Amino acid sequence: MFDKKTVSIEWGGKTLTLETGKVARQADGAVIATLGETVVLCAVTAAKSVKEGQDFFPLTVHYQEKFSAAGRIPGGFFKRERGATEKETLVSRLIDRPIRPLFPEGFYNEVNAIAQVLSYDGENEPDILSMIAASAALTLSGVPFMGPIGAARVGYLNGEYILNPTDAQVAEGDLDLVVAATYDAVMMVESEAKELSEEVMLGAVLFAHDACREIVKAIVKLAEQAAKEPWEMASSNDNAKIKDKLKKLIGKDIAAAYKLTDKSARSNALNEARAKAKAQFTEEGLSPQDVMAGIKLTKKLEAEIVRTAILKDGKRIDGRTTTQIRPIEAETHFLPRAHGSALFTRGETQTIATCTLGTKDAEQMIDGLNGLSYQNFMLHYNFPPYSVGEVGRFGAPGRREVGHGKLAWRALHPVLPAKEDFPYTIRLTSDITESNGSSSMASVCGGSLAMMDAGVPIKRPVSGIAMGLILEGKDYAILSDILGDEDHLGDMDFKVAGTSEGITTMQMDIKIAGITKEIFEAALNQAKAGRAHILGEMNKALGEVRSELSAHAPRIETFTIDKSKIREVIGTGGKVIREIVATTGAKVDIDDEGVIKVSSSDPAQIEAAIKWIKGLVEEAEVGKIYNGKVVNLVDFGAFVNFMGGKDGLVHVSEIKNERVEKVSDVLSEGQEVKVKVLEIDPRGKVRLSMRVVDQETGAELEDSRPAREAREPRGDRGDRGDRGDRGGDRRREGGRGGERGGERGERGPRRDRGDKPRSGGREGGKDEGGEDIGLPAFLTGDRD
Repeated sequence: MFDKKTVSIEWGGKTLTLETGKVARQADGAVIATLGETVVLCAVTAAKSVKEGQDFFPLTVHYQEKFSAAGRIPGGFFKRERGATEKETLVSRLIDRPIRPLFPEGFYNEVNAIAQVLSYDGENEPDILSMIAASAALTLSGVPFMGPIGAARVGYLNGEYILNPTDAQVAEGDLDLVVAATYDAVMMVESEAKELSEEVMLGAVLFAHDACREIVKAIVKLAEQAAKEPWEMASSNDNAKIKDKLKKLIGKDIAAAYKLTDKSARSNALNEARAKAKAQFTEEGLSPQDVMAGIKLTKKLEAEIVRTAILKDGKRIDGRTTTQIRPIEAETHFLPRAHGSALFTRGETQTIATCTLGTKDAEQMIDGLNGLSYQNFMLHYNFPPYSVGEVGRFGAPGRREVGHGKLAWRALHPVLPAKEDFPYTIRLTSDITESNGSSSMASVCGGSLAMMDAGVPIKRPVSGIAMGLILEGKDYAILSDILGDEDHLGDMDFKVAGTSEGITTMQMDIKIAGITKEIFEAALNQAKAGRAHILGEMNKALGEVRSELSAHAPRIETFTIDKSKIREVIGTGGKVIREIVATTGAKVDIDDEGVIKVSSSDPAQIEAAIKWIKGLVEEAEVGKIYNGKVVNLVDFGAFVNFMGGKDGLVHVSEIKNERVEKVSDVLSEGQEVKVKVLEIDPRGKVRLSMRVVDQETGAELEDSRPAREAREPRGDRGDRGDRGDRGGDRRREGGRGGERGGERGERGPRRDRGDKPRSGGREGGKDEGGEDIGLPAFLTGDRD
């Protein structure tokens, strides 16, 4: 029933299998790729005709992670996969970028590629597998695709490159690099690195390219068995006559427009030239399709004029040389209330970058195949239409904004301090206010300055630059700090960011069929010089991290308690920790290891919360003086809270050196007092004294009263009275024992009632002559 075709290869020590002919047979091309127990299905379909008026290639790539692939049920109310997550958007772009340039010019049929993760083993990442499956499905589909491509992830650990590293190896190592390539040339690079040199990065790309070639050979082998007949492409008519006519009609206008250094003026001049050509074609009675072809030729003419000027004369659109960087202005503390801010301007590209510091509860929760995870560093890139002088959609971020934000995130993430050293959640925003090329790298520069302004102790500042390429045959020119038009009309968009010590991210997209090692190496070295220049300009604005956080940022103090004490801080149902937060105003977070983070913008609130918590977990020390608060008055003394949740008894005889007839005459509930710990019995009950402490200064006073002689226990029931001792229990408001205990003895044996002591009189603290002996009967065990 099934005409299944399969190819398997050993790749990076594992078996990679490509299968077709069994699933999704009505698609133009469908491939199931398997690595370990990770399985991805990619299906490709293409429209059989071009929509009327279509003048661009409508390729759409969708990547979707099925929660069932990891044996999970989605969170949220609907319990099903919803809109694309950030990761799904990024992987969709990862698939799209290397395959888009490999469709022939003039092919405008709509193409749809859908990659779905069907099984995930937690070890083999599905993004690389999805790129491979998409390439294979396109190769089998018969649509005009100049592939196939291969894809590989490379790590760098202990000086060695690792093919398809695990998450643990990536985290431990210094590099996470993804490469897509044809058999002959690299098409795309995406990476995050821990300040690696240009040589190491180049070596990683070449290592990945070798791995990509193995994939390409496997896809070709599968295509030999199962590829469909290739589509017939309509012969491409270069319209040489129309092109010559355009050159005579508006060639000089285009050349003049590209000599204007101001972007708005140049754009207006180009629009006037295009309108002039369109009016001429319409006047001559050409069909709408021919008019559209003429407009496309106008864009080709523009590219030809610009590229020729750069290659022959070395002159760029704005008059710069190929290595020259646009003027840079940087300013920090641009916004008074933001925790950190910067205004970064490079030519006609500008961003307002802000850094906001938050506590742990501000972390981003991510629900994915690996389960719930939390991210304490976020970078959000925003590109409003006014930044390019246009009207348009303004709202939720699109794929481009998500992609540019993640690129800047990768550039800055490697220089962040360890979470243990800086326990803040960090959110960067980059609001592009002007754009003329390389706004993502402006976000890197502005974001770095904003964090330094906020007092985030990053390892080193990071700068970024976008490189371009003009390639005609063997002649080429590498351009530093490209403009938007140089990006559109050039052959490469190559972004590099890093510190003075090395590269932190590198992203490359090729619009032609790949570049050579020579060009790639030259671009890396030219980018290094450009990054150093930009870093120098940034240092003029702020050379080092500010020593103090903004006055508006929260302060976080971290300390550790014994894990056995966590329950005392949290309390039953969280009662204690909620009381601490409500009373002090500080936020308190405690993890399973006993690490406590207390945060507030008011240092006094932090101090109060820390004092409270330490009072809950610390053990009282005999002989030490504490500040306390009277929480309950009883006839024989007062209970004082002196260590957070700890109470002790100040007996009436320990309040003052002179006799106190009535406790309430001297003390009141809520009164602040200073007490010394006299004794802690084996059961943890605490006896306190006020009379040996100066209540004004807290200094210890000499005990002038003569020591009392120890009393002998009276009878064998003395220890029983200890059960009445409730030390720090505020609920006991009266004594136990005393005369009533004696009276009970005269009544004869009592019924067994669990041997509970009953509330008694208050005379047990006096001897037979009525002399005060210090402690009540229930504390001394005297119940006879």
